[in-house]
Amino acid sequence: MPRSSRRSPISDTLNPMSDNPFESLGGADGGFDLQGLLQQAQQMQEQLESAQERLADARLDGTAGGGAVTVTVNGIGELQAVTIRPGTFDGSSDDDLSDLGDLVVAAYRDAKSKADAIASSALGPLTGGGMPGLGGPGPDAGPGALGFDQRDET
Repeated sequence: MPRSSRRSPISDTLNPMSDNPFESLGGADGGFDLQGLLQQAQQMQEQLESAQERLADARLDGTAGGGAVTVTVNGIGELQAVTIRPGTFDGSSDDDLSDLGDLVVAAYRDAKSKADAIASSALGPLTGGGMPGLGGPGPDAGPGALGFDQRDET
């Protein structure tokens, strides 16, 4: 039996056509709130920028060789300082200098892993959520939600 191309009056009441393509998302009736979504996105952007600034200001130490070498990085892993305990290396042999280089690398890796950990805890909630129902901090979450109380003051 051929189907009629005429629309049923029931389909018009269940799914009426509209000139506003966003009407099906809600709107002023309490559904989709584009302005609220934009405000939340701006808040998340501000929180992300604040967290990135705090990471750049954070200082973390990594050590190697029982404290013979200490490396300081910021929270985003940029090298800030290298300290070699006096009297631990004389630099008179190739082996001594090679060992020193290895210890600097090991101390950097130690500090970098600490920086990665605080960056993950600080940025993770902001980059992986924050939308209602998706986890992460809500729009009223303050800087304490960023997990920045993990500074290593060694």
